[in-house]
Amino acid sequence: MKVLTANRLIDGEAIWYSAGQAWSETIVGAEIAADKAAEEKLEAIGKAAFAGNFALDIELIDVQLVDGAIIPVRLRERIRAAGPTNRTDLGKQARSTTAAIA
Repeated sequence: MKVLTANRLIDGEAIWYSAGQAWSETIVGAEIAADKAAEEKLEAIGKAAFAGNFALDIELIDVQLVDGAIIPVRLRERIRAAGPTNRTDLGKQARSTTAAIA
């Protein structure tokens, strides 16, 4: 399973493509690609976001579902989803919706 992630160009914020044709600042609700066709669809969305100067560093990342929560497989992506590791009172990890990711 994979989800589409990027960094928003205007402020560098890590974002994920969510179901409903929108980008979100949290991985919660990210659209999950379970097959090659779905991955290709997300890749096309990422290319359009890059071409439209909306986002950069666009990539599909591996995720797993744990008790219904989307958890990135790689540590780097878990940190991007949860926020900085040096201050738990700031960033995404301070939001209750991302506490379970880290």
